[in-house]
Amino acid sequence: MSRLRIIGGRARGRRLLSPSDQSVRPTSERAREALFSILDHAGLVQDACFLDLFCGTGAVGLEAWSRGAATVWLIDQRTDLVRKNIDAIQQPDGIHIQRADGSRLGRAPCLFDIAFLDPPYRSGLALPALAGLEQGWLKAEAMVVLELAAKESFDPPSGFSLVDSRQYGAARILFLKRTGVDHDTNPS
Repeated sequence: MSRLRIIGGRARGRRLLSPSDQSVRPTSERAREALFSILDHAGLVQDACFLDLFCGTGAVGLEAWSRGAATVWLIDQRTDLVRKNIDAIQQPDGIHIQRADGSRLGRAPCLFDIAFLDPPYRSGLALPALAGLEQGWLKAEAMVVLELAAKESFDPPSGFSLVDSRQYGAARILFLKRTGVDHDTNPS
């Protein structure tokens, strides 16, 4: 196992486990730091209901909790690694794990303010996951953040528009908003 850490907030510096093989590709510390700088600047994280879909290690969702998100849901098909990382920060209140296929979402546990999606690169799972989120998972003003491979093509599906796109090494972070809904927050 290799190590990564929580970058900011109340659990800053806490080490998290990450597999040494390529079975899980955690969002880099650089990309997480930039992502949360944008979200924090827009005032979106504090007290939010945050979804980390295709969570892998749980690093993004745990970062959100550390920075003040009230509720965090970590969803992936494999949850063994994320459970160990939650144990490492002593099972904090407000963090929930669900073992599920992110491209076939069922009923939502709550309405989310922010949804972070990090499907395996070039898997084609982003569009089915976004379609699932549109089935009662998002608040009207929700921000959806999607991590893809830097050169992976993506056109927002009906119901979403691209607000911003940033590249961090091999990753591209896309900020999406729901169309047909008034938004007063801009991630930039």
